[in-house]
Amino acid sequence: MSSTSRRSFIAASAAALGAAATASPAVADESKAAPIISPAAGKRILLSCKLGMIAKKDGDKELSLVERLKLAAAAGFDGVDFDEAGNFTPEQARAGVQESGVFVHNAINHAHWNQRLTSAKEEERAQGVKNIEHCIRVSHAAGGNGVLIVVGRGDDGPEDEINERARQEIKKLIPLAASLGQPILFENVWNKMHYDHDAPPEQTPARFIEFVDSFNSPWVGQYYDIGNHWKYGQPREWLNAFGRRAIKLDVKGFSRAKNKFVDITSADDDLPWKEVQKGLDEIGFTGWTTAEVGGGGLERLTTIRQQMQTAFGLA
Repeated sequence: MSSTSRRSFIAASAAALGAAATASPAVADESKAAPIISPAAGKRILLSCKLGMIAKKDGDKELSLVERLKLAAAAGFDGVDFDEAGNFTPEQARAGVQESGVFVHNAINHAHWNQRLTSAKEEERAQGVKNIEHCIRVSHAAGGNGVLIVVGRGDDGPEDEINERARQEIKKLIPLAASLGQPILFENVWNKMHYDHDAPPEQTPARFIEFVDSFNSPWVGQYYDIGNHWKYGQPREWLNAFGRRAIKLDVKGFSRAKNKFVDITSADDDLPWKEVQKGLDEIGFTGWTTAEVGGGGLERLTTIRQQMQTAFGLA
């Protein structure tokens, strides 16, 4: 090709590319770009509720995802934990956040109780991995930064054996979690794993910590449920032991005296919230705290948010 022809070809190609760029909707109309949804800036402790706590109906009217998210914001929450992730596609979660303007910080799929990573059945573990993969994608699409999982159930076998089953399945998930910026966070629940279910207090979180640390990964941590293990140990001590591993917190009240879950900071809640506050200060905790109690409409959600503020000394 002659130099003249080459110059003509380059000029024509540049003109064509310029015309294509001008015609591109993304370039032509930047006003249509999706807004960035963020929670309020500058807060050390952010307050959230589970999506499953938000009423699905207002009288006889079915509430849409967008309407439910807006209820959480109207009640004063900074965001929502998407604990119904299995019911939505990543695209639906993203659209709900964009339309409502309400931040979603996390995702959960409650199928983890049925398709357990500790199951002796390979097909159940495989489905459990797929469920968590879905949650990772939902949280990423919504703009969140984490996925809560229940590791499994202690009744599935000897402790060493079920730990190893779960560990091998979770390792398969870490590359996806890392690529999308979604830490995999273990909730401490009454599943007879990493504590002695029938033993009295005061237990330590040593076995929880050993399991988290066995991954040696920044993409694995703890979603510490304060109320779940007040029955078994001191929350301030547990917070200090977890330290940096406690990425997010679940919040509920519990009565040791009556051996039952109760409203946060209610008269029956004997959980030492002042000690919790000290523990959070001592580890420099900053981040999301999520209520996990019986929910409802705007009035009930507002009450829960106020209870959380009292619990964390924010009121």
